[in-house]
Amino acid sequence: MKFGDYSRSRLRLLRFELKEHIAECEWLARPNDPWDEGLAWHVRHHNQTLQALQDALNIRETLFRTIPEARSVRVRVYRQQQGAEPELIITGSLNRQDKVPLRIASLAMRAMLFGLHFRLDDGQLGALDWKPANFQFARAMSSDGDK
Repeated sequence: MKFGDYSRSRLRLLRFELKEHIAECEWLARPNDPWDEGLAWHVRHHNQTLQALQDALNIRETLFRTIPEARSVRVRVYRQQQGAEPELIITGSLNRQDKVPLRIASLAMRAMLFGLHFRLDDGQLGALDWKPANFQFARAMSSDGDK
């Protein structure tokens, strides 16, 4: 997952933990590709959304393939805002036994059927409401990712 389909930026893993049969993984969504700079804002946001959802599904597959003892994967995906705290944009608890037919054309629908939770506003992932007690890791992280 060095490069994405819509962005050449690398994923930035924030946390990975394996507890018995549950894997937990948090990362920063890839930013738009520099070549998207000249595109209309709605196209840039759409590309970023598609990349984030595809990355979440790819990470699900990768973790279940490489960690046979994992029965579920809990994910949190954040978007880094310039000069601000990262915002939660995707969360979910994904189970190994969940199977979704590949013929579902909508990437967003496939992601929802696998157990991902997110909010779409005109094709862009919106920030999710979250409680600081449940997401202490994100609150403790500085905007430049040093902590």
